[in-house]
Amino acid sequence: MQTLGDTGPVRPLGTLAAAAAGTTLALSTSLLVAPPSNAPGTLTRVAATSTPLAGRTIVLDPGHQLGNRNFPREIARLVPAGGMTKPCNTTGTSTNGGYPEATMAMSVSRLLKRRLEALGARVVMTRYANREDRWGPCVDVRGRAGNASSGVRADLKLSVHGDGNIGGGPGFHVIAPTSRAGWTDDIAASSLVLAKRVRLALLAAGLPVAAYTGGGDGLDLRGDLGTLNLSDVPAAMVELGNMRSRADAARMTTLSGRTRYARALAAGIVSYLR
Repeated sequence: MQTLGDTGPVRPLGTLAAAAAGTTLALSTSLLVAPPSNAPGTLTRVAATSTPLAGRTIVLDPGHQLGNRNFPREIARLVPAGGMTKPCNTTGTSTNGGYPEATMAMSVSRLLKRRLEALGARVVMTRYANREDRWGPCVDVRGRAGNASSGVRADLKLSVHGDGNIGGGPGFHVIAPTSRAGWTDDIAASSLVLAKRVRLALLAAGLPVAAYTGGGDGLDLRGDLGTLNLSDVPAAMVELGNMRSRADAARMTTLSGRTRYARALAAGIVSYLR
């Protein structure tokens, strides 16, 4: 897996089926579907009368930057990552056909941003461009995004990625930080709740969990990701699928598939914040 320059073994959380059984989504993913084109004004009425995220600030972190591969020295530089150092960033992965993770993550994040804003949220992104002539930001910048020190005090942060496990099969998994004294002990519990809500929303959208990591339940705990370690607000990282899987790649390379991801992520966020 290549995520934001963070590398290292995954620490499986084990099955959470029993814990998740008592948790329900506060907002069905179907409520976030855009109205048919022959229903003028429907979306406007919904947006005007249903703003469950009013007053909330959300940070979206579209993993990697398209141009990272063109700046090997810059992204290899070591930066603080929460009691350790990590490379600034990595190139990310791609489908077997060459569709970049950076492009997929940005597309889903933009679709998600529009949905969240329609529900009343203020949305801040760690990057707004997807260009070959740019790189970063580094994981320390991404990790601190949404903290009070960044100038934007967020209610949560979600980092959006795609995995690149050759031969691993299809499926998503959501990563929450382990509890590390002085780093994530203040957000570990709330971040785990966020990760569970995102996981349930993706399941509700009919998306499969990855069987090749985290015990096959779609949820991992890791203590080695700077993007999570440096956060002072609830934070989770989602690997929407395995880009090396034909089934996941087919979904990720279509607008309808990326919209499906964005709809589910929005439902998970609303469920958590409500």
